[in-house]
This record gives sequence, structure tokens and C-alpha cells, in this order.
Amino acid sequence: MTSNAHIGVAVVGYGLAGQTFHAPLIQATPGLALRAVVSSRPEAVHADLPDLEVLPDLDAALARADIGLIVVATPDALHAEQSIAALKAGKSVVVDKPFAAALTEAEGVAAVAAQAPGVFSVFQNRRWDADFLTLRRLLAEGELGQIAVFESHYDRFRPAVTDRWKDRRDGGVWADLGPHLVDQAVQLFGPPLGVYADLQAQRHGAAAIDYAHVLLRYDRLRVILNMGHLVAESGLRYVVHGDRGSFIKHGLDPQEGQSKAGLRPGDADWGIEPCPGVLTTIRDGRPVRTTPAPERGDYPAFYAAMRDAIRGEGLPPVPADQALAVMRILDAGLRSSAERREIAL
Repeated sequence: MTSNAHIGVAVVGYGLAGQTFHAPLIQATPGLALRAVVSSRPEAVHADLPDLEVLPDLDAALARADIGLIVVATPDALHAEQSIAALKAGKSVVVDKPFAAALTEAEGVAAVAAQAPGVFSVFQNRRWDADFLTLRRLLAEGELGQIAVFESHYDRFRPAVTDRWKDRRDGGVWADLGPHLVDQAVQLFGPPLGVYADLQAQRHGAAAIDYAHVLLRYDRLRVILNMGHLVAESGLRYVVHGDRGSFIKHGLDPQEGQSKAGLRPGDADWGIEPCPGVLTTIRDGRPVRTTPAPERGDYPAFYAAMRDAIRGEGLPPVPADQALAVMRILDAGLRSSAERREIAL
């Protein structure tokens, strides 16, 4: 493929992921052309994208010679089957996280991807959160020294159980938000030695896990991951302690909310951190608090890297082996909670 050729893209599914993340990011990426959406709700697609073609099923997208990239943004249970079908059809594939409903399925997808001609990647967009990019820079610069404790939160207040598939999904919040927090931890510190997880359905009428407290054990470092749907007041995102200082961050990255509000990548305010973190270091025995300059959130970087990988000009933004490392930890967390013990990795 020549470097100036547009890569045709079809998004499969037009729920939150397809509407809020994939379609806007694809449209904002030079060299990608959103050519179709596969959806049973054409009215929803046309409300946002009136001129875009809506296809009835995945097979219709796979039959199109002008579509080289399939984006799987359907419920988890369909991820493995649809990814494998697209890969076997010779297409490149982006699949939302988690990229399969179970570890064995994920391993099957990875095996097919290793032999397929297309490029495969998992949409771990929160590697490009503003606060994560800022934290990654601080760690690389040694501002916190050797890290002893890394605590990561993704809390919400959603006390009412809905009939959405996400409130019934296997793994619940651990499968929904866990991939984000686990992936970020592994990106910073590598795979842990062991996983201990306390997973619970706490809300009245809950059919799936809506609370997760997970400890990833490293040699000296301890990583603590927290997710819950009954957190009305907190706002904590990161608590990081090292032998040179601490970094405390509140609030979530703005990009998802901006997309829902109608902003698009390239707009002046896109990705600007609304709530910078605070760095505390000790000088002359006293705490000194500063606000490090925040990085700008950059979800478009994922699809720019995917475009380049398809053109043969770079690596996939999130290759299968990295996504499998996350799936192994998610699987260990489920087993740990069921058996009430640490699972060694």
C-alpha cells in the first residue's frame, strides 16, 4: 500500500464505543476513510453521520474490497468470533477491550492474528489519557524516585442497575474497566508476580461484579487497582508514592466527555487536562508541592499508529502479546476472587 493511499474502515457496532470513540477518531485521522458502519440501528448512525453507508452485518463489510480495516466495537461475547472472521478475510483489525470474553478465546484470536496478513491491535485508548501521559513522563524523569505504591482508581456512582448488557456482562466492572487499569500498570511496571482480587456485586439486584479491589504484587512495588459503582465522593485517579515524593491526581481524562459533548480531535480544547495532579517532594525536611505541567490527551495517536502499521511504517499501537498479558491478569483476578487466594503468574 502506498503511503498516500486512504485505508477504508468499517466500524462494527454503534454503541458507546463506536459512536464516542472509534468513528470520531477515525474521521480525524489523515489517511483513514470511514466508509461504513455495521449496525442494526441505522437511524442512530445517520443522526450523527447522515451520508455514511450502514451495512446489515459483518459479512457485508468483509466483502467490500474498499475496506481494509475492520473495527470491532460490539459486546465482548462477539469480539473473538468477529475478529477471527475479519482476520481470515485478509482485513486488518482493531478490537475494543477486552479483546475476548475469556483468556482461551483471546489466545485463539492471537494465534490467528500471528498468521494473518492484516495488522491486529486492541483499542487500549487510555494509554493516551492526559494524566497517564503526565505520570509516565514524571516516572521517566525520576521525579518520584523508586516507586513503592501505585494506586489507580476508576470509580463511579451508578447505584441503579440497568438492563444494559454491560450490567450483565461476565466479569462486570473488572472486564469493563479492569483492562484500562491493568494495561496502564503493565505499561509502567511490567507483568506482576501475583494477583489477589476481591470482586463483588454490591448493588441491589446486581447480576455482575460492580466492585473490584485488586492487588498486583511485584518484588517491592505494590499496585492497587480500585473500581466501584457506589462511590459518590472521591474523584481519586492516581496515588503514587516513591522514595523521592508522591503524586496525587483527581478527575478523569476529558476526551470521552468531550466527544460526547460534540467536540472533536483537533478542536482547541481537545485533550486539555482540567484537573492537573500535585507532586509533593521533601526539601530540607519540609513538603514542597508543585503542579507539574500536564500533557495533552491524545487518543488520535492510536489510529495514527494503526494507519502507519497497516502501511508498513511502524508497529501496531497495542500488539496481541501486550493485550494477552492484560487478559492473563484479568483471568487471574477472576480465579483469585473465586478461590480467595493469590494467583501466581
